Amino acid sequence: MTTTVKSLGAGSYVRVTSYRRDGRAVSTPVWVVPDGDGIAVWTARDSGKVKRIRRDGTVLVGPCDARGRLTGEEVPGQAHILDAEGTARVRAALASKYGLLGKLTLWGSRVRRGLEGTVGIHIAVGDPSA
Repeated sequence: MTTTVKSLGAGSYVRVTSYRRDGRAVSTPVWVVPDGDGIAVWTARDSGKVKRIRRDGTVLVGPCDARGRLTGEEVPGQAHILDAEGTARVRAALASKYGLLGKLTLWGSRVRRGLEGTVGIHIAVGDPSA
């Protein structure tokens, strides 16, 4: 089975693998929504993955379960941090896709961190050199 943007965006979770300065891979399962020609995820602004993506947006993404166990193949991608408008778009998409659980999670995050405490990340999936 080939992993595509459509299949990644339709899943509940993706595993995003970003890279530390020394090259070590760090993988994290996150909720996912389709976002134009790619996918988007949402996370705390001060998370390690945000710091790693700011430094180097090269990532691997693949469908997974809630614990991060892959359920399909990983594909390369290029990630970038979204601005406030893009992040709001991702929040709305998450609330729509994940229903009550999504809305409660977003509300809890807003209470803990405020709107500025989280960011959306857009991931263009596929090899840009292909």
